[in-house]
Amino acid sequence: MSTAADQGAADTADLAALARGGRINFFGFVLRLAARLPFLFIAGRIYGAEQLGRFAYAVLIVEFAAQLATLGLKRGLAQQLAHTDKPHVCVVWDSLIVAAFGSGIAMAALMLFPTAMFPNSEINGLEWLLPVTIFALAWSDITLAALAYRHDVGATVRARAIVEPWTISIAAFAWSFISTRDGLIIAYVLSMVGALVASLVPFLKSYGLPRGWSPDPAGLWRMARRNLPVAAADAVEWGSRRVDIAILGLFFRPDIVGIYYVAQNVASLPAKLKTSFDPILGPVIARNIAAGDQGAVAKQVRQVGFWVIAAQLGVALALAIPGEAVMGLVGPAFVAGTGALAFLLFAEVIAATAAVSEAALIYVARHRNMMISLSMIAFQALLSVALIKLMQAEHWPVMVQATGPATALLISLGLAAIIKSRLLGSILKARVSGWRWALIWASAAGIVVGWLFTLLPHSFEWLELVGGIPAILLAFGLVVWTRGFGPEDRELFRMRKEEIEELSLPDPSTGGDAPR
Repeated sequence: MSTAADQGAADTADLAALARGGRINFFGFVLRLAARLPFLFIAGRIYGAEQLGRFAYAVLIVEFAAQLATLGLKRGLAQQLAHTDKPHVCVVWDSLIVAAFGSGIAMAALMLFPTAMFPNSEINGLEWLLPVTIFALAWSDITLAALAYRHDVGATVRARAIVEPWTISIAAFAWSFISTRDGLIIAYVLSMVGALVASLVPFLKSYGLPRGWSPDPAGLWRMARRNLPVAAADAVEWGSRRVDIAILGLFFRPDIVGIYYVAQNVASLPAKLKTSFDPILGPVIARNIAAGDQGAVAKQVRQVGFWVIAAQLGVALALAIPGEAVMGLVGPAFVAGTGALAFLLFAEVIAATAAVSEAALIYVARHRNMMISLSMIAFQALLSVALIKLMQAEHWPVMVQATGPATALLISLGLAAIIKSRLLGSILKARVSGWRWALIWASAAGIVVGWLFTLLPHSFEWLELVGGIPAILLAFGLVVWTRGFGPEDRELFRMRKEEIEELSLPDPSTGGDAPR
């Protein structure tokens, strides 16, 4: 009896932890959305599609290098901490040394061969600064992962949703008065350095400096080798969202890449809803796997999967239906990317099941998960090229051709979702899919409301954004709430006082600022 009661209490605590982490990071998603849109507006209106395309390709290479430099420790750190008797502060500093070594190699390679970042343009400005961000990205990811293990997700919100996006927006605008050639690059470097500082300060407060610790080369090598499958899965998952940009850069002009990059950035906003749960889902799953509780893992994946699918589907409908108006905010030239935006938005919805399943697969079937991911990204790349070549042979319009990689992404992510969820379900011997039929009715409500707003005259296009997006979200949300949500789902919306304090929001009772 007591065992069952203890298990029920543990399940309730895990659900509360997941909901709490999701709530705090969802607030971060809203903040990131509020800051990312000004950056896209500034980049599109002031710098133009060509400079934005050049910047997009360079950042693609740098962020890929940073993914490799962390050696999977962004997600693998939770398992390291859950299965060690060593002081946690020492484990984290071991991880930082590994990341520093990997970052050093990547930085040196790109500084020596900067043409890898700028293959189709001259290098005569401050481009050499860009590889510095590899170290900043890697250390920020690991320190935030360490804080998340202790359920401190407020630090992630401050670093990734406040400091990083607002710094790049403000710096891009300010530097545009100095140089529109280097402004985006300088802004990106400053934002990454700012995010690193915002990550290190709470990390040092929580973990401090290690005492009696010295780097163990043999142990560090074992850690790096053990995390290679997770590193590969991370790189592939990240690459699946970037290989389309890489392929576009090979087949199309920089301005086409710039238009697609804006569509991709808008579409990636719903994807941040999934990452809202990453900082807390990993540690919760790691602890339950260590305890051998497969049923709890399946329940958590299923629960978070539904939350993520519902949130991403609602946001995808709200951004896709008035897609022309959304893209037009960045500039008239970017309206041509509306088709790519629609494909990319619904690709993220389909990817939710695979992404949440992978949060558990990296612990229970890391090698099989890695092979599935590698197969899917290879399939995506081949299908992207095939679709582009086919449309070019048929002489379709250039921007229609540019939707080829987005279509390939949609198909490959759909296959990955089916394969990964079935694999995890067979291992855990339980259903892991978060799909519920109420999402169909909610989507129908959102589509009808959105369609009505598209009937407005062109001169009222602003109303599609100001009124249409909230109306679509409201219609979708009401149906999901009444027909899809149960008591456990509503846990997600029970915001508590301590969570507000963790975000360092202003305290309305005092009229002042909460302490940072």
